[in-house]
Amino acid sequence: MKRRSRALLACLGIWLSACSFAPHYTRPATQAPPPAYQEAAGWKTAQPADTRNRGSWWEIFHDEELNALEAQATASNQDIKAAFARLQQARAQTRIERSNLFPTLTADPRVARERQSLNSPTYNSTRSRYYNDLALDADVSYEFDVWGRIRNSVASARANEQASAADLATLDLSIHAELASDYYTLRSEDTQQDLLDRTAAGYAGALELTQNLYNGGAAALADLDQAKAQLQTALTQASDMRLRRAQTEHAIAVLLGESPSKFHLDPRFLKLDVAPPAIDPGLPSALLERRPDIAAAERRVAAANAQIGLARAAYFPVFSLSGTAGFESTQVSNLIGAPSLLWAIGPSAVLTVFDGGLHRAQSAQAHAAYDEQVADYRGAVLAAYQDVEDNIAALRQLQEESVSQAAAVAATSGALEQAQYRYKAGVATYLEVVVAENASLAARLSAADIQVRRMIASVQLVKALGGGWGG
Repeated sequence: MKRRSRALLACLGIWLSACSFAPHYTRPATQAPPPAYQEAAGWKTAQPADTRNRGSWWEIFHDEELNALEAQATASNQDIKAAFARLQQARAQTRIERSNLFPTLTADPRVARERQSLNSPTYNSTRSRYYNDLALDADVSYEFDVWGRIRNSVASARANEQASAADLATLDLSIHAELASDYYTLRSEDTQQDLLDRTAAGYAGALELTQNLYNGGAAALADLDQAKAQLQTALTQASDMRLRRAQTEHAIAVLLGESPSKFHLDPRFLKLDVAPPAIDPGLPSALLERRPDIAAAERRVAAANAQIGLARAAYFPVFSLSGTAGFESTQVSNLIGAPSLLWAIGPSAVLTVFDGGLHRAQSAQAHAAYDEQVADYRGAVLAAYQDVEDNIAALRQLQEESVSQAAAVAATSGALEQAQYRYKAGVATYLEVVVAENASLAARLSAADIQVRRMIASVQLVKALGGGWGG
């Protein structure tokens, strides 16, 4: 009979410890991914040597200066440090919730000098009203996790910790991608600055020629005014480009955790004839495992699912066991001894009988929070596919634009050269030269803009794929 009772109690204990009101968690379903990216038709993928997993993905651009800046950002960016601190907080919160699985033991030593009231019902005139109260005891308390309240708290905290880790990875990827984009923007601005400075110098020479022709009566006053206006416009553009370059440099300094007042990068030109590295986007079905922001959204769904279990457990009583043991005496000499021993132990249960609909509202809130996280997760998946498709399309279209724009640069350069010959020979007005020069400058500036957009689209594609990619 005793064996049966023990077996029954053991089974009951196992059942109670396994009880949980959280719904069985499965990753929320999303739309079935397509077999391939729509914009990747005819896409030139990376060579096998470029498809191994990379943490330092920016090294595919083969730019030592960019590599050094990215390494500095990893070590010094303040946003990354703040995200790491948030991750440490999440880890600590998981340990806090896990500690509730174990009993709590507290020691309570105390020493007091007391005076008993003459009107106290326990007053005894034969005893002194003044006495010492010395105690050395310990309290223990333990909550039986019958309904899985504590385990669901731990599960929710652990899922939030994993989401925080994914947030850190997302921010790290975003910071490095932003730095690479700003770096190529800066190099494009250096290229355009050089182009504008050289153009302004050419316009100054043209103004001097026009001034001489005007002084000799071979040019009209309108030609001279046009030459002056053209030079001033180019100087204005050059000055504005210096402003944009300075602001980009300041943004890079902040990403590196440095003061913009002390940071400087020497000018370097963006190579207009170098194509960005080829990148294999892989299969759409693999994107969900590669993007850290999707992982963070999915983990928050898991945390919200565990919170439903917490809300449901609030309908049921909380069972706990508490006890006290120690010694109490009026004198130090006999404090530690059998006559001074005291103890108390007993279970307790707390059940909310009426709460004005509080638990029902909390349960509804938990379900709504879960639905919100599911929607956010599905939205993150759709946004991820959009990011990849957008940047694949951008790289393909910009490559075509770079070819046609190179032809436009060659054509406008030839037209300008012919216009200058005709003007010097006196068979064309200066207006023709102005139009040709403006067209040539616009074409060359557009070529530089297309090239930096290609490099940035390449960076953004790597970011959209979640960083490194695998063969």
